[in-house]
Parts: sequence; structure tokens; C-alpha cells
Amino acid sequence: MTTRQIDSTYTNTIDKAAGLIVRYSLVIVLLWYGGLKFMRYEAEGIVSLVSDSPFMSWVYDIFSVSTFSALLGVFEITAAVLLAVKPWSPKLSIGGSLLAIVLFLSTLSFMFTTTGVFEAAQGGFPALSLTGGFLMKDIALLGISVWTLADATRELRR
Repeated sequence: MTTRQIDSTYTNTIDKAAGLIVRYSLVIVLLWYGGLKFMRYEAEGIVSLVSDSPFMSWVYDIFSVSTFSALLGVFEITAAVLLAVKPWSPKLSIGGSLLAIVLFLSTLSFMFTTTGVFEAAQGGFPALSLTGGFLMKDIALLGISVWTLADATRELRR
């Protein structure tokens, strides 16, 4: 075996391991946060985010705080399960990626609509409050969701 073949095998192994870590880390995050949405403190914790949003504030006219939170939890857990089944069904996993993308784009919209995202005591932008920091992680999660979409699409084409 040549050095080039060893390097290629090593790189392929790392690439496969990284893909598994990225995909199933996203699955864990979605399952965890999805499960939390069934808890009262989490439901109340998202009220200001949803209420301040011109895109989502209407949902509390239709659903109670706890019902809407639980509905979000169902969507997050569904996305996680669909992402997790990629080895058996890349097509279903594509659906999970698309659902995750929609969820994270929705959450990221709160960066622009929620008061208190930037720390006023530190002069505002770019200093983030705890809320802003919490929302910021979704930029990475959105990127991971786009990657899982590409990964599942590649697998489906094979």
C-alpha cells in the first residue's frame, strides 16, 4: 500500500466518522430541545421570542403557550428521527433536514425581531445578551442541517 493510498483511507475514515458525529449530534440536540418543549419552563421561555415576532406572534391567538411549545417539540423530535434514519432511508432523512432548516431559520429570525438580543449595558450590537447567545448557536445548527441535506441527497443518488 502506498503512502497516497494510506492517506486516502485515513481521510475517508475521518470523513465518515465526522459525518456520523455531525449528523447524530444534530439528532441529539433536536431530541433534547424537542423534549424540553413539553416542559412548562421551556414553553414560558419562548413566549417573548414568539410574541415579538411579526412572523409568529399570531400563533398564540390559536394555541395556548404550552400547546404551541409542545407542537414545536413534536416538529423537533420528528426532524431528529427523520435525520437519524438516513442509513436506512436517505429520502426520509432529506425531509428531516428540510424540517430542521425551517426550524432553525424560524429561530434565527428572532435575532432580528426580539428585544433584548443585544446587551444594552455593553452598548448594544455586537454584544449579545444571554438570549442572543442562545439564538446564535442556531447559525451553526442551520449549517449542519444544510450539510445533512446534501449528505442524504448524495446518498440517495448513489
